[in-house]
Amino acid sequence: MREFARSFYNSPAWKSCRMAYAKSRRGLCERCLERGIVRPGVIVHHLVHVTPENVGDPDVVLNWGNLQLVCRDCHAELHSGRGDRRYTIDEFGRVDVIGPPIAKGS
Repeated sequence: MREFARSFYNSPAWKSCRMAYAKSRRGLCERCLERGIVRPGVIVHHLVHVTPENVGDPDVVLNWGNLQLVCRDCHAELHSGRGDRRYTIDEFGRVDVIGPPIAKGS
C-alpha cells in the first residue's frame, strides 16, 4: 500500500464500502465472470486509480461506479500496464521482487 493512501485504506468508510461492494457482487471476480469463469474476487479495485490528488475525494474513492471486484490474477493484469508490477518471473519460473516488500493488505 502506498503511504499517501494508508489512512484511506484503513478507514472505516473504505472498509465498509469494500465489504458492501464485494457482497453486492456475490464475492465473484467481475472480469472472470465476463469470460464465463467463476472465480472468487478478493480485491476491490479502483478503475480510476487512487492518487495523492484524489485520495480525499469520495466521488472517486468510494464511488461504486469506480469499483470492480477482481481476483489476484486479474488485479495483477490490471496493474501490469501501469509499469508498477511488484515482481518479475524469469524463464525458469523464479519470482524476483521489485522494490520494497508488499505491505500486508496491499
